[in-house]
Amino acid sequence: MSFLHSLDIAGSALAAQRTRMDIISQNIANQETYKTEDGTPYRRQLVVFEEQKSFEDYLTEKGGPKSRYEGVRIAKIVEDQSELVPIYDPSHPDADEDGYLYKPNVDNTKEQIDLLAATNSYNANVTALNAVKAMSSKALEIFKA
Repeated sequence: MSFLHSLDIAGSALAAQRTRMDIISQNIANQETYKTEDGTPYRRQLVVFEEQKSFEDYLTEKGGPKSRYEGVRIAKIVEDQSELVPIYDPSHPDADEDGYLYKPNVDNTKEQIDLLAATNSYNANVTALNAVKAMSSKALEIFKA
């Protein structure tokens, strides 16, 4: 694997983490959305990552030593199926016949922690990307001399 393929890997990670941050922001924005288009409360969204090519495939005959390791991609975005938070408020127009209103399953603290983790991962990949750029610049300088 050429070290320049590291640019592709870091780039895929940056795109994946950016999407993760977008979904987290969407969750935070909708933490008080009691009614969506389908009439149900908003449910927290989660991003599921998968590798584009397994490292095992890279090392075995399937991929061969000259194949590229592709990095990460978003497999899917799923709804968190954890329980909605019931709130007793019979005066609310969206309350059910028992007087309960169901609040989205978005916990702001969890979202902030996930956002911090996504930001740290994004920054780590920026650092890796800059290291590869620096190495390629040095390699070009060697060829100039």
